[in-house]
Amino acid sequence: MTPTRRVVDARSSGSGGRSQSRPAAPERAAGERERSIRRGVEVLLTLGCEEAVASGGLGVSRISELLEREKSQVSRALKALSEYGLVERNADSTYRLGWRVFALAEVARERRLLDTATPRMRQLAVRLGERVHLSVLHGVDVLTVGSESPGRVVEAVGWAGEVTPAYCTSAGRALLIDTDPQDVERMFAHVDLLARGPQTVRSPRELAERVAEARASGFAVVDQEFEPDLIGVAVPVRDGGGAIVASLNASAPRFRLIDRVDAAAGELLSVASELSQELGSPGD
Repeated sequence: MTPTRRVVDARSSGSGGRSQSRPAAPERAAGERERSIRRGVEVLLTLGCEEAVASGGLGVSRISELLEREKSQVSRALKALSEYGLVERNADSTYRLGWRVFALAEVARERRLLDTATPRMRQLAVRLGERVHLSVLHGVDVLTVGSESPGRVVEAVGWAGEVTPAYCTSAGRALLIDTDPQDVERMFAHVDLLARGPQTVRSPRELAERVAEARASGFAVVDQEFEPDLIGVAVPVRDGGGAIVASLNASAPRFRLIDRVDAAAGELLSVASELSQELGSPGD
């Protein structure tokens, strides 16, 4: 009778009976995914370095040199990142950071801004006794991203999540405060400046003049332009580069705030300065 042959798995036997097993397929795949993600992150960070920004992009060879990686690995990473809009290819075959990176950065900035601003806005609303808003520019409109109330029975409406016109709101004026008069006129040349209140600006030139007044004083006041009997005071909030990223404003029934405009502006400027420092503003 022919003896039965037993197949012995070489991975589980051999000299000394030691196991020589290789990682299971799922483990190998997970390891490769992790390596691919790391390469992609390295490439993104490299495209964000000073050299890449100054030259408008880097080629595959230069990225490979900086990362000390093979060109084929860099090329695969760039291809994957490009499919998701994280990098873009220039006409000269170099690569730069893509639109989606900046979109994500904007979301992160607004989230950080709101997280930083909310507790201060709450305190400010109580000190002023009026509703306080945090807003960002959205084309020729203003998007309110945060609103805190002092809890009064009669107060301005909370506009969080709402879009309002920039031309007739104090938040809009503050957000435009660094914009040249000619650029303000161009921005609003084709905007229908509807009369929302008895003092609403009537032309882009008048709007540019009001913005210039806000620039001179450091804060914007809009009195019965957005709504009758409503007044708003606003100041800009700046980022680490000194650019305006948001506006902080208080709005209230006119009879209650008209005699406290300067005091309210001082409170707003103080909080805006704190926010700017948190966001890395260089200051004076």
